[in-house]
Order: sequence, then structure tokens, then C-alpha cells
Amino acid sequence: MARVKPKRHNIRVDMTAMTDVSFLLLTFFILTAQFAKPDVETITTPSSISEKLLPDASLMTVLATTDGKFYFTPVENGTERMQLLDKMGEKYGIKFTDAQKANFTKVQSVGVPMNQLRGYLDLSDEDRKAFKAQNGIPLDSTNKQVIDWVQQSLAVNPDYKLAIKGDVQTEYPKVKALFEGLRDIDFLKFWLITSQEVAQ
Repeated sequence: MARVKPKRHNIRVDMTAMTDVSFLLLTFFILTAQFAKPDVETITTPSSISEKLLPDASLMTVLATTDGKFYFTPVENGTERMQLLDKMGEKYGIKFTDAQKANFTKVQSVGVPMNQLRGYLDLSDEDRKAFKAQNGIPLDSTNKQVIDWVQQSLAVNPDYKLAIKGDVQTEYPKVKALFEGLRDIDFLKFWLITSQEVAQ
């Protein structure tokens, strides 16, 4: 007697639920991701073996380029940025309009001396993006505006942290002047931004 073959059924997998979950996860990651903003100037950081990560919040940054220009990136908080601009204005005897203060909350980095800041803030958004700072923020023995930006930021919020991002080709005397200026205001703890050295 011949064996009875069981009837074969087509296997059907419903992928609807998996597709829904995939799109929900994708949407979540896109909406919560923080994209890195490009630097105002191209900076090649020195390599190191350190694996410490920068703090996410309350971080201000000083950029030092190869030709010794300095840029200051204030903390993202808009209200505290306005307070910082007011404090710098008081220090240098400059009054800023409400429109200039609002524009200051949107700038990525400050790269002009204080006497040119009002004109820079009056530019349109497109012109500010296209603007190329000629000299950066002054830092020498007589004019320490970079240090003033850090000091006034700390006056707004003493919990701010500082990271310094210098190019591997930046001359040591320029960086030394920055370190000495920070020492003068008794601000001795900061991070140096480096790129991770590849293990061989």
C-alpha cells in the first residue's frame, strides 16, 4: 500500500509588523541624531591614544588655525548667549541691538575682533556664512579678546567647560599664549581635541 503524502501548504510570512518597526526606528534615529557642525576653518587635529570623550553639554570651544587665527564657539543656549554678548558689550563699551543679539544666538563661531562684531552681526545669514574672517579674534600680549570671551562666558555660567581644537601645524607660541591667558584668569582645566590614533 502506498504512503499518503501530506498536503503541502505555502508558508507565508507577514512582514508588515517588521516593516513598521524598521521605519519607526529609522525615524527615531533621524530625529534624535545630532549632526556635527563643520568648523569655520579646516583643522587637522594631532593624534593621540586618549579615549576620553568630550562632555556633550555646556561646552565652549576655541579653534586655533595654522596661521594663528582664533575662533570662539560659545555654548548653544540662546538665552545665555545673549547674556554673554551683553557682558562682552559692557566690557568693551559696545551696545548691541535686539536684532544683533538674535543673530548672535544663530552664529556658529565668533571670528572677528570686538570692534567688527556689530557689522558682522548685521550681515544676512547667507553673508555671514560666506564671510571669511581675515584676522580672527585677537590674542597677543596687549589684546586678549579670546580670553575675555572665555572669562565672560564663565561669568554667565561657571559650570561651562572649555575644549581647545588646534591644528597640528599651529605654531607653539600661539598656543602657549592661549594657555598663559587661561592661566591668568585661573582657568586651568580644559580639553584638547585630538583625533584617535590607529592601533598598529
